[in-house]
Amino acid sequence: MGQDPSQDPAAKPVDDRPDSIPAPSGESNLIDTDYVIGQDNYTGKFLFSMDIHSKVFSISALVVVLFVVLTMALQTEVEPLFTSLRDWLTHHMAWFFLSAGNIFVLLCIALVVSPLGRVRLGGKEAVPDYTYIGWFSMLFAAGMGIGLMFYGVAEPMGHFSSAMGGITVGADGVRTDWAPLGGAEGDPKAAASLAMAATIFHWGLHPWAIYAVVGLALALFSFNKGLPLSIRSIFYPLLGERVWGWPGHIVDILAVFATLFGLATSLGVGAEQALGGLHHLFGFSVSNANKVFLIVGITGIALLSVLAGLDKGVKILSEINMGLAFLLLAFIIVVGPTLAIFTGFFSNLAAYATYLPELSNPFNRADANFTQGWTAFYWAWWISWSPFVGMFIARVSRGRTVREFLVSVLLVPSIVSVLWMTAFGGTAIGQLVTDGFTGVQDAALELKLFAMLAELPLAQITSFIGIVLVVVFFVTSSDSGSLVIDTITAGGKVNAPVPQRVFWVLIEGIVAIALLLGGGLGALQAMSVSTGLPFTVVLLVGCIAIVKGLMSEPR
Repeated sequence: MGQDPSQDPAAKPVDDRPDSIPAPSGESNLIDTDYVIGQDNYTGKFLFSMDIHSKVFSISALVVVLFVVLTMALQTEVEPLFTSLRDWLTHHMAWFFLSAGNIFVLLCIALVVSPLGRVRLGGKEAVPDYTYIGWFSMLFAAGMGIGLMFYGVAEPMGHFSSAMGGITVGADGVRTDWAPLGGAEGDPKAAASLAMAATIFHWGLHPWAIYAVVGLALALFSFNKGLPLSIRSIFYPLLGERVWGWPGHIVDILAVFATLFGLATSLGVGAEQALGGLHHLFGFSVSNANKVFLIVGITGIALLSVLAGLDKGVKILSEINMGLAFLLLAFIIVVGPTLAIFTGFFSNLAAYATYLPELSNPFNRADANFTQGWTAFYWAWWISWSPFVGMFIARVSRGRTVREFLVSVLLVPSIVSVLWMTAFGGTAIGQLVTDGFTGVQDAALELKLFAMLAELPLAQITSFIGIVLVVVFFVTSSDSGSLVIDTITAGGKVNAPVPQRVFWVLIEGIVAIALLLGGGLGALQAMSVSTGLPFTVVLLVGCIAIVKGLMSEPR
């Protein structure tokens, strides 16, 4: 495709392509690579310590700031707009999101069983940077988040209640219930099985296939091809040198929007639950002012984490989070219905396998409310998070084969999620079915976790730990998310200047505040779905690039 412009003074650099600058004495900040795609030979030198891509950074920042200003200025007007946008997208595009999710799962399975699975990330001589234990721990850390805290009790209980209610039809003949599939009216055992299968469907193979596709693509084109750690690099086999121009800018800008609004959704959900927990324990009023105060405070902590750096900031917080999460999970298993949790783990996996074909069917579904209100939103949310999680798992997976990478990324976090949902959701369902306790069923969405913990010993302590977990997940998501967004807007530079990360930390908090004030949870969901939609198209096209890139690698 020609040599790097920095090596030919007469050559005219492609728009925004990284130019070479002198490295510090004794260091090399360039990566030499031979990139072969079919008959197309490309030898290039790419710079990881480049300045920000002005167009990507400027357009992304300008659009986001304008969005915040309009949302804050027109709070009353934008709330119904956000709700209508979410409902329209999930109603008309649910089939598309479900179909895309299936494609990602099938691609991962096909790569695992094909000869392409022997390709090693980083080249044939690459060795893993981490042991299996360390690597699995980090995959688990990537799989944990505010979502598991918020929905760990709420989702299984919600699906159980709707499944027990059976099918209801309105005057116009349209189903009005939220039951997955056909429900299981009057059969608590079948309803619990269906509820857990539906929950695992949303937290198992499909979301992790989305993350695996992005993580594999970033690792392949960064470690094996020497391209910048940016979403645009995935499309080099399809776009060639044009990835350094506007086609690449658009891909990276869409990735920024998807990541930013996906994170804002998680931060908003976390603020709702943390404030609900504080109200439950200490009587804090659940007001918009307190939500804003909470987001500002936690964003401030995230800012301190950024200033402290990765090793002293987010690493320490992540270790604290992991310890607390394991502690809370172990507590639920020990003092809760221990035998039911362990047996439920396997029966829930069996139910998931049984119902998976029906749950993943994108067409002619009678349970429209379930597919549109739950699955379509989840798939868009996972897709919007995929640059964030994908970049994390890519950076810790050098030296693994494609087969090893995909099997581990799909199975390890999925199994952890099944155990988490079984322990938390199964305990709550058991409290209702066995003990007749209706507190969890009747509680608001953000309070269901605390209502379940209230029926167990040491409720005040465990509820407080739950609040701390939500807060620290909030901080680590904001810190790590700002790093990913900054890496994308800096053209793949993984150690961009601290002020740039500070900017994105502050923007994430401001966007979460704007969406909460301008429409609450509905607004957060609307922006997650609307930014996830175009990025779904990006990822589907990227699947082709992944296969082409792998085919050019020695096996």
